[in-house]
Amino acid sequence: MRKVVLTPELIHRVESDHRFRLAATATSYPDWREDALCIAAPDPDLFFPVAPEGLEPARRVCGRCPVAGQCLAEALSRAEIDGVWGGTTTSERRVMRAVWRQSHPLAAASV
Repeated sequence: MRKVVLTPELIHRVESDHRFRLAATATSYPDWREDALCIAAPDPDLFFPVAPEGLEPARRVCGRCPVAGQCLAEALSRAEIDGVWGGTTTSERRVMRAVWRQSHPLAAASV
């Protein structure tokens, strides 16, 4: 996996992403998963699409989810690589994680 080079432009782009802002401002609570819309999804594989065109159904669910920020924060903190978390793809999270580690130093220790 290539290392992400953080430029001021890249940091700005990530910090401007509404999903990243939701994660950065999310208040974690122990049972947040119980409020996640993906729990009620008829097909859990929806969040593990094989082809890029399969992302949109999962993103639509995440876009309505009241805990999408907590979900993405968890994925960034744990360096989750598989699936759709908080409406993001693996490659999007890889870039977001590099910025996340700067503003959440404890996240770096969790890998």
